[in-house]
Amino acid sequence: MRLIVLGCSGSGPGPESPASGYLIEAGATRLVLDLGNGTLGALQRHTDPWSLDAVAFSHLHPDHCSDFASLVVYRRYHPRPPYDPTAAPLPVHAPAGAHARFARAYAPSEQEVAATDLTDVFTFADLAAGAPFTVGTGPDAVTVTAYPVRHPCPAFALRVEHGGSVLTYSGDTAACDGLVEAARDADLFLCEASWPHDDTNPAGVHLSGREAGEHAAAAGARRLVVTHVPAWYDGADLASEAGDAFDGPVALAFPGAAFAV
Repeated sequence: MRLIVLGCSGSGPGPESPASGYLIEAGATRLVLDLGNGTLGALQRHTDPWSLDAVAFSHLHPDHCSDFASLVVYRRYHPRPPYDPTAAPLPVHAPAGAHARFARAYAPSEQEVAATDLTDVFTFADLAAGAPFTVGTGPDAVTVTAYPVRHPCPAFALRVEHGGSVLTYSGDTAACDGLVEAARDADLFLCEASWPHDDTNPAGVHLSGREAGEHAAAAGARRLVVTHVPAWYDGADLASEAGDAFDGPVALAFPGAAFAV
């Protein structure tokens, strides 16, 4: 597998990065994890959006899903080949309620929300804790398993497996046992770190750099990539915090970065 960072700015786009979005490549399989502000444009620098096999959303906060409305336009109205109006709808795996949430974002007015249907170009499947699903076909297929994590809205860490390799993406989460289980023995743990470690940080929302490292260590992950750093913090500082708690390799995500898994 290969992980390509489309955007990694926490809580919204920053001056140097779109918000959260990641492309996973496994042979011919293409899977996007989250699609925050600005990530659809970045995606097109790396692959044709028509090549995607699925999109999976860790949760439905705007900085992780707001570019979905633009993907609706792309899938529905693209005027050139390889556009094909008979193409199969793109699978979308997300927390329950995603279709209604995305329809509301795409609808031209509040009065037209109820009549807005996106199933001409997408199929929607609810994430279910511990229930794996497959993306792609044949030897290039990947298996994805969702683990509930701690955040103000329903949220999941996503464990992606292919050919014996494991990549775990934390999504947004505070400290919790579910994140450790999701990252158990992961070859690459892509983990949010949204603020420096401080007892005054709000509970139940995000991880500090140190907590990201602690979760990587507890899970026995082999490598940690720190992501989701807001524009007002220094990512190098949070990666350094993580490294103080985790004795494996630690890297900092940046737009366009590619990591072999």
